[in-house]
This record gives sequence, C-alpha cells and structure tokens, in this order.
Amino acid sequence: MNLFFAFLAGVSIGIFFYGGLWLTVRALVTTRHPILLTFSSFWGRTLIALSGFLYVMNGAWQNALACLAGFALGRVIVSSFLPKAGGSTRCT
Repeated sequence: MNLFFAFLAGVSIGIFFYGGLWLTVRALVTTRHPILLTFSSFWGRTLIALSGFLYVMNGAWQNALACLAGFALGRVIVSSFLPKAGGSTRCT
C-alpha cells in the first residue's frame, strides 16, 4: 500500500475515533445510562480503529507509521473544529 494512502486512512480513522469521542462526551449529559454509553463507545471506537490500523498496516511497519501519523493529524483536525471552551476549567 502506498504510504500516502496509509496516511489518509490514518487521518480518516483519527477523525472517526476523536469525532466519536466528542459525540460521546456530549451525549453523556442527556443519557440515562452513562456507564453503558462510555464503555460501548470506547470499545466500539477502539475495535474499529484497531481493525483499520491492521488492515492498512498489511504487515509493513512503514504503513503503520504513516497511519499513526495520520491518526494524530486526525485529532488535530477534530479539535480545530470544536468550539473553544470559555471560562473556568473547573467542574461546578
């Protein structure tokens, strides 16, 4: 697999993983079962991301490294679209 495509796959996996994390955190306020939501979201996102990594890696560490770099960029992309938190960071 071309390293560029491995990088793009990593970006998409990262956007999926961290976007799903953001949606989960937002839904925790309104859900009736926050523990179930937290664990199911974590395991679902992790299994899908790991499956994507293993598929992209295809036995080559170079592909895994490119995918990991794309995954990190996916986090930066998701966090750039999130609203900035204003005010205190303390829970009230």
